[in-house]
Amino acid sequence: MARDDASRWSNAVAVYPVTLLAVLVALLSAAPCHGQKTERPNILIILADDQGWGDLSVHGNKNLSTPNIDSLARDGALFERFFVCPVCSPTRAEFLTGRYHPRGGVYSTSTGGERLDLDEKTIAQWFKEAGYATAAFGKWHNGMQHPYHPNARGFDEYYGFCSGHWGNYFDPVLEHNGKLVRGKGYITDDFTNHAIEFITRHKDQPFFCYVPFNTPHSPMQVPDRFYKKFANLELQCRHREPEKEDVAFTRAALAMCENIDWNVGRLLKTLEELHLAENTIVIYFSDNGPNSWRFNGGMRGRKGSTDEGGVRVPFLIRWPGKIRAGRRIPQIAAAIDLLPTLADLAGIEIKGGKPLDGISLKPLLLGNARSWPDRMIFSHWNGRVSVRTQRYRLDHTGKLYDMLNDPGQDRDISQQEKETAARLAKAVAKWKKELLTGRRKDRPFPVGYAPVTHLPARDGVPHGNIRRSGRAPNCSFFTNWRSPQDKITWDIEVAQAGTYEVTIYYTCPASDVGAQFEVAFGESQLRGKVTEAHDPPLRGKEHDRVDRGSESYVKDFKPMRVGVMELPKARGMLTLKALEVPGKQVMEVRYVVLTRR
Repeated sequence: MARDDASRWSNAVAVYPVTLLAVLVALLSAAPCHGQKTERPNILIILADDQGWGDLSVHGNKNLSTPNIDSLARDGALFERFFVCPVCSPTRAEFLTGRYHPRGGVYSTSTGGERLDLDEKTIAQWFKEAGYATAAFGKWHNGMQHPYHPNARGFDEYYGFCSGHWGNYFDPVLEHNGKLVRGKGYITDDFTNHAIEFITRHKDQPFFCYVPFNTPHSPMQVPDRFYKKFANLELQCRHREPEKEDVAFTRAALAMCENIDWNVGRLLKTLEELHLAENTIVIYFSDNGPNSWRFNGGMRGRKGSTDEGGVRVPFLIRWPGKIRAGRRIPQIAAAIDLLPTLADLAGIEIKGGKPLDGISLKPLLLGNARSWPDRMIFSHWNGRVSVRTQRYRLDHTGKLYDMLNDPGQDRDISQQEKETAARLAKAVAKWKKELLTGRRKDRPFPVGYAPVTHLPARDGVPHGNIRRSGRAPNCSFFTNWRSPQDKITWDIEVAQAGTYEVTIYYTCPASDVGAQFEVAFGESQLRGKVTEAHDPPLRGKEHDRVDRGSESYVKDFKPMRVGVMELPKARGMLTLKALEVPGKQVMEVRYVVLTRR
């Protein structure tokens, strides 16, 4: 500062000592010092299950009203072309890691193929290391036993179910940090209640709250207060081929979507009441296309398809004061982009992990992207791969579509655009070679990494007469166990040798009590006997709005303590077999639970 300037500054302070000093203090307090850490934003991510792009009123569906979800687009940004996987667990894996799901070992939706490899680092782990409180409330679907469990993948708290789908949505059996508990009320409302409690507890520190709802996935169950509007609704918006649409199913799905919207409203209201809205990034998206033929903007394909309708979903993001309200973003983006984007927005450096397939969307969100290069986004399921650029989609059969002029994929232009078709086909071949060759691993189910290990029927293999209660393994139980020649096996690897208490969750009518059985692993055997009847009815049908087809109903299984056995540190088959069957059956089995003592 020059001498004359210093003199004038000194005189000014002398004349106006209180006022000027107060202003100076205020300015210094408001201005961030060099190197000062700024407050990191909270993160709230809401994921719907089987909700299509067309299941929101913001996308033009006049059959329903989703004002709370729509408000995120009004107050934030809406991605017009956001892509995920054709089914559940792959999308979740890509969100968690920022990498295409085959890289993380996810190849199916059940019986172990849904598990995310243990050497993959999740978004929750990155944020937890940065000082965030982390939690997930809902459907996990990327592994159940520790160390695949969400509590072992960066989430301090977990409440929900780890399977691919659940058989009953009213007062269901769930788990809380590894312990089986009874849920309260309708499942989506219950998940929201727990998320609100978590946000309230952690309002004074940065939090990362992941709320993966499990609706409108089947079974199609929803409270009366939401369903009554749709029970006899004449649909205004229909599927592009209306003869394919199951109107009753659509009505139930729409009611479930309005229930989701109500719960989103509750979460947003909580942020407002706690004065957290301004510093919380809220994201809403879905995990795949719709689970039935219903309105989806005229796109081809649905859940399970790598066509546009199977992989294009809603994506809305709000961060008041940072993301301009009402922004519409036409550039293509995907679930693999969420980890790098959120880390970038939160100022978390992703360093030392595996290379990401996703990119940060921060420049698009904040409006400072001077240019944005075209890119390729690949969609894969069951060996079928399609690729999307900003303008084109090459489907899994090699047909090329101009998505800007033909969003319904009605006209194959591969012969007219041979160079483009060849270029994209070459990219698909390279992607397949890199990601689908030799990726499937032989992975047993781990035991002993946590005090309690659940081995559900989903992860077991029936032999002989034994059958699953439904076609889909996820929420099934074993039934029709009739003879000593029948058995159930689990391919396990015991990480810690020791004494384990064995508990079986079972049902058995009074007429069949008395069966004797054996649990064996290597040289260790434990014998037990069914001594008490437990014969509850099937549950779920009373709440179904439409028939669930081949999906299993559920029962309230009872725990039977069998005893303790020594398990060596080894891999092998945990085998459950009958020794004597005095009645028509041994028992029905939902879980074998191993508790380390």
